Amino acid sequence: MKALPVEPNAGPVQIGSRIRAARQAQRFTIEQVAEASGLTKGFLSRVERDLTSPSVASLLVLCQVLSISIGDLFTVPSTHLVRAGEAPKVSLGGVGIVERLLTERSERRLQVLHAEIEPYGKGEDELYTVDCEVDVLHIIEGELTLRFSNDSYDLRSGDTLSFPGHEPHSWTNHSAKPVRVLWILAPAASR
Repeated sequence: MKALPVEPNAGPVQIGSRIRAARQAQRFTIEQVAEASGLTKGFLSRVERDLTSPSVASLLVLCQVLSISIGDLFTVPSTHLVRAGEAPKVSLGGVGIVERLLTERSERRLQVLHAEIEPYGKGEDELYTVDCEVDVLHIIEGELTLRFSNDSYDLRSGDTLSFPGHEPHSWTNHSAKPVRVLWILAPAASR
């Protein structure tokens, strides 16, 4: 079998922003990295702005100082695009609600759901919990009441309420208008 020839990408490799992010994540100044690496501040500044490319030797030293691997600089990030109207439907319970999953099904760090709640739609009659540490409700449009065992919140467009996922709660749309919300669960609720 004959190998297919691959044409190299003629564009420059952009790694400066990743180097800057690694430096800033460790709260290093350019001066500190320059001192530790033996490279000049000006050179490091140009590298971070992708105005110059470091030699392999300089890159090795820089990665050692920043405690990152060279491979991290060239890894293509994993992305997941959900187009409007194409998100898969899910059902976490309730009446008069259509929920769509906006994050990848396999994403375990975070789960984002978009929900459209019909007029007078409601959650479970019994208060329920969600298997996550933090539950965030953001009202995009409309009004919704979120109730807990000892309290309730009347939320309007633009309001956001955060609470522990293990806190028993439910919700109700008391109006004749639909409500659109985002539910954000961290980490993602167990299936």
